[in-house]
Amino acid sequence: MEFQSRPATLEDAPAIHAIIAANEQAWHGQVESAADAVAADLQRPLITLDLDTRVVETPSGDVIAWAWVHGGRRSQIDVHPSYAGRGLGTELLDWAEARAREHESDWLAQTVDDADEAGSALLRSRGYDVLATNWLLERPVDGEAPTVPDGVTVRPFAPGDEPVAHQVVQDAFDEWQPRRHGYEEWAGTSIERPSFDPALSPVALAGSEIVGVVIGLELPDSPDGYVDQVAVRKDFRGRGIARTLLTVAAQEAGRRGRRTLTLWTHSGTGALAMYQRLGMSVRRSTTVYRTQL
Repeated sequence: MEFQSRPATLEDAPAIHAIIAANEQAWHGQVESAADAVAADLQRPLITLDLDTRVVETPSGDVIAWAWVHGGRRSQIDVHPSYAGRGLGTELLDWAEARAREHESDWLAQTVDDADEAGSALLRSRGYDVLATNWLLERPVDGEAPTVPDGVTVRPFAPGDEPVAHQVVQDAFDEWQPRRHGYEEWAGTSIERPSFDPALSPVALAGSEIVGVVIGLELPDSPDGYVDQVAVRKDFRGRGIARTLLTVAAQEAGRRGRRTLTLWTHSGTGALAMYQRLGMSVRRSTTVYRTQL
């Protein structure tokens, strides 16, 4: 069978998500991602669809694999499990490395699910080294009641919170992320996604100031409640605000019939131990591989 490749379009987002979901189902027995995440990624400011994306199609037009390169430094490649072992991942990796060189980048990183043994072996065979680990953490939705620290109030995310929430998140993430995300990029991948749910996104206030925030998403295909971001202002850390916000989010997820609350954390944040102290445990992991170009 001959396959064809072309740049991706926004209309490809559902088909691309179907590839990701099929792999999640095969590896973990459930779908944990959302289609609107793909659409949001395709609209990131450092993505030029014609140059930085590829989809692979069957002769009948079915999208069976895809790849993107973000800013010349990050890539993602997914192949539908029905078409694994046909060299599509290798071809897309060749394309991604070539595109990164066109960006004049000196390195390229890719995140691979640790259950994807073939993908991990391919990167290792090409000289990729382990850069970092991501962990998907979970906690029950029932259990402790939230204990709100003295001088702090908690309420759902409300219109008008957006600019301050962005500031709190970026100030917290500046400690580990390689670059600060401007408001439009942050909003496009979080609060402007259709899956963003204010009721699942509690904020903590000291007086009238927002000092902590959870960005929660309602993922219709997932059995879990999902926290996309959690951040507490530096001068208010150590007071139990993060625990309170996560407990409130977990309770709301439980009221919707979700069984657990989940979130991802990155080894570069140094936050794994903190989340474990807050009652979260590791469900699964992914590895970030990097190569010098």
